[in-house]
Amino acid sequence: MYLFTSEVVSPGHPDKCADIIADSIVDKLIMEDPNSRVASEVFVAGKHVIIGGEVTTHAKVSVAGYKKIVLDALAKIGYDGKAAFSKEECLHPDDVEVQVLLNRQSPEINQGVDREDGEIGAGDQGIMFGYADTETADYMPSAITYARMLMEKVYHYALEHNNKLGVDIKTQVTMDYVTKDNFESCHPQSIHTIVVSAPCVHTMSIDEVRELIMGLILDTALPTNLFDPENCVIHINPTGKYVSHSPLHDSGLTGRKLIVDSFGGYAPIGGGAQSSKDYTKVDRSGLYAGRWIAKNIVASGLAKKAIVQLSYAIGVAKPVSVTVDTMGTGLIDDARLSDFVLHTFALTPRWITNKFSLDKPSAETFLYADVAARGQVGQSDYPWEKLDAVDAFKTLL
Repeated sequence: MYLFTSEVVSPGHPDKCADIIADSIVDKLIMEDPNSRVASEVFVAGKHVIIGGEVTTHAKVSVAGYKKIVLDALAKIGYDGKAAFSKEECLHPDDVEVQVLLNRQSPEINQGVDREDGEIGAGDQGIMFGYADTETADYMPSAITYARMLMEKVYHYALEHNNKLGVDIKTQVTMDYVTKDNFESCHPQSIHTIVVSAPCVHTMSIDEVRELIMGLILDTALPTNLFDPENCVIHINPTGKYVSHSPLHDSGLTGRKLIVDSFGGYAPIGGGAQSSKDYTKVDRSGLYAGRWIAKNIVASGLAKKAIVQLSYAIGVAKPVSVTVDTMGTGLIDDARLSDFVLHTFALTPRWITNKFSLDKPSAETFLYADVAARGQVGQSDYPWEKLDAVDAFKTLL
């Protein structure tokens, strides 16, 4: 055996609640004022939601307005007070207390971000990593892809059957590659282990819960060439039945699920969160650009997998460095590929923003809150997932 594991959490997980609330604020402010500068962290604990950080915007949002954003986000997640869980078992909206501790962004930072030449300087220094491989149709690693599929299946069932399951769900998938060579060449052989944990109402027995979730696993449309239920280790609520859940029983914090949000541990991460930040913050825009580059490299046939590192200096528009690593699977030299990326794509915050319309979130295109709920990368409908640079990379062949 050669095993690799990734986990995923649902939007109802307390950390995800914090991310979704934070990005609901980003959506609200940018939709009213596209030049908003936002870095609003969110902490949820029990019945309390604390919003802190820095915001500079012409959008008019009162404390009551922020509370409405919080309650609307929680209701969409599934904490709308309509589920069959008591106020002691699960967070209810009429109990939520919101505290707003927002300041204006430092003018010293702003003078380097909003430049007179119309360019945008990076909102912070830092490093970002994009990644792609050939393991799935969306050029994402297999373990996190299948863990997401399972999470979405159970989560949507919980939303539709809130008289049975709660929305605070975790899933985990272990892939068996059999050999290290298979791992390095993106050839998983089977799904070795599945873990699903979901809360249930107190009237259900653990046997009922496990039977229900097992049916959902079998209905998830996992690839039959990889998933054999008879030979897969499956853990469903391994500690037994649990009823109490939600932020009422576990605190949540913005940016604490970076691996879940990105590539499931298959690739390095830069360390900075995406949720809570506007598009000038390269922790967000740099990840999107890196993923777009890596995905187009792999889709062009230049490599089976690719890691793209970008780095920025605060107030400086062009990246400090661009590095492509195809991990021994590339058809051309990585140094040549890195140089091509650096000189073909501007990769400034303004260029990335315009490329993916990051200053125009909408229900018709994308909402940052939905991105926070579904994962920052790997969903084919995101603008930064388009395969529109494949022909450019193929010229290198």
